[in-house]
Amino acid sequence: MPKKKFIRSSEFPYHVSARSNNREWFGLDPEGLWSIFSRYLYLVQKLFNLEIHAFVMMSNHFHLLVKSPDANLDVAMRYFMRETSRVIARDLGRINHIYGGPYHSSLICDPSYYQNAYKYVLRNPVTAKMCQRVEEYPYSTLQGLLGLRHLLIPTCANEELFYNTEEFLEWLNFAYQESENEVIRKALRKREFETYPSQKSRKKADFIPAPLSSHPVSF
Repeated sequence: MPKKKFIRSSEFPYHVSARSNNREWFGLDPEGLWSIFSRYLYLVQKLFNLEIHAFVMMSNHFHLLVKSPDANLDVAMRYFMRETSRVIARDLGRINHIYGGPYHSSLICDPSYYQNAYKYVLRNPVTAKMCQRVEEYPYSTLQGLLGLRHLLIPTCANEELFYNTEEFLEWLNFAYQESENEVIRKALRKREFETYPSQKSRKKADFIPAPLSSHPVSF
């Protein structure tokens, strides 16, 4: 089956994710791995004019929310995946693959979908029981935005979401139901993020209203 063509957009953000080979732990200590990802996200942001909204590093995968004003995300991600793979392999003394395959991207064309994706990404460590609250997790751009640690990754804070820190954190720390999490997870595997594919096939259970919908988000 031929690979589906990448959807180019300069207007809307993407969710991007990639897993380690065989879904195993990346192998480096977390601080060392975070340092590598941070350096190369800094580089790709400068080289390819990206707008990074959020990045969360997990033990065997990462999540990235990013916008590409020059519609060149595919070029930027090829560079990022190639160079981080090379450096991680060098530091581990390995010659086999670091990533289990190419990255996956999902275009997000609706502000309410964006809020759901944003919350899902930042809550990933909590869902995985790696911490109790989103702001406790050290390998997330959120800690840098909150001033809890130095952040090398140039990150755009969406003013509509971040206008009130207390309310923002309360929203992030309010858990989705398991079924809602599953809907978002599946939606992020599509080339274009959708929690209901069409008006005809829409079901109540398929749509998750964004908790901050009273504060519309612009891209």
